[in-house]
Amino acid sequence: MAAESRWDRTLASEEITNRTASFTGELHNVTGARLVAEEFLYDLARAAPPTQPEHWDDILLVVTELAANAVQYAPGPFQLRLRRTFDGVHVVMHDTSTTEPAPRPFHPSSGGGGIGWHLIHTLSDQVSVVTGERGKDIHVFLPW
Repeated sequence: MAAESRWDRTLASEEITNRTASFTGELHNVTGARLVAEEFLYDLARAAPPTQPEHWDDILLVVTELAANAVQYAPGPFQLRLRRTFDGVHVVMHDTSTTEPAPRPFHPSSGGGGIGWHLIHTLSDQVSVVTGERGKDIHVFLPW
């Protein structure tokens, strides 16, 4: 008779392939969004490990940048949605601003940011922005 592991934390497939979290839009919510993404990736990796180890870090960096931009440029609540696709991860960040993000000049010697939107586009397979009356959704597709 085979013994079952007491440490088995089997998840329903919906829990692995989808995750949604809402935030109030405060600065500490950037960390909260990253932690939600990390938990999602942990669960996803148990079912299907990433094809390259750096994909994990790339997704966390993109989520962190999107959340930081939502807090800085779209004050108010934001929502993070993560979904497994056939070849990667689809990240959606919804915020309350109807203004589309635009790249800013990056000057490393003076600080002050400007690299986040460039990083998101560099690390992602596809980025699109859908605006509506209640804000915008930024869709980002990343490899896994």
